[in-house]
Amino acid sequence: MTFLVTGATGNAGRRVVEHLLRKGERVRALTRHPEKAGLPGEVEVVAGDLTDPSTLDFRGVTGIHLLTIGGDDYATLRTGPDIVDLAARQGVRKVVTLWNGRRGPVEEAVENSGLEWTHIEPVDFMSNSLHWADAVRTNGKVEEPFADSLNAVVHESDVGAVAATLLVEDGHAGKRYSLTGPEALSPRAKLEIIGQVIGKDLEFVELTEAQARQRWRRAGHADEMIEVLVAWQSNPPAEAYTVTSTVEDVTGRPPKSFRQWAEENADRFR
Repeated sequence: MTFLVTGATGNAGRRVVEHLLRKGERVRALTRHPEKAGLPGEVEVVAGDLTDPSTLDFRGVTGIHLLTIGGDDYATLRTGPDIVDLAARQGVRKVVTLWNGRRGPVEEAVENSGLEWTHIEPVDFMSNSLHWADAVRTNGKVEEPFADSLNAVVHESDVGAVAATLLVEDGHAGKRYSLTGPEALSPRAKLEIIGQVIGKDLEFVELTEAQARQRWRRAGHADEMIEVLVAWQSNPPAEAYTVTSTVEDVTGRPPKSFRQWAEENADRFR
């Protein structure tokens, strides 16, 4: 069997590849820039763009780890129906989707197909804190909005482990899984943990919502994605901060903590 990982060079995608390889599976990695993939030699790296289904080839693939966003602006994929139709026609059996914060065309398409599907919904990745690294190293100060908004962030390796398990094992069809870490933390608390790990006093400066929107727009985020970010951070729904047991239920081991993540990535902040 061969499993296709879309977004294979991203923080989560790389971990899906890693965990599939650990399970002894054959992995095909889809990326828009195969020359920059930097994946293990045993991975079959192929070029393709989810925003352009004509570039995709799913022949020989048993299951797909499928993103629900595409392009440089992280906009919701509108090509879901075409992608899912192609997958079904070319013999794919199973799809595991990775959501972007709200249900969209990809989820709707797989649910209306004859494929075995499972949705995984990580509330937020711990690795998103890496964008603080430059500011922490240079001036010991981080500027972010919604300083005390709680979020049960999940380690990207746990996301990869869950996705790989769902692709390889049966018994998860038609289910939605919320993925969290072991605790809900605010941005201010996460920065404090990073400071403790690297032995440095760090300052948190809270931005206004307007300043945050401007920053995200400059970073190239689509308007739709900015609205998702504002909604989840300014007034998070209960699922954003409610800790779940999904990681342990699916993988058999407890989720990693943010402190563990910070210790693993401490050199990035020093």
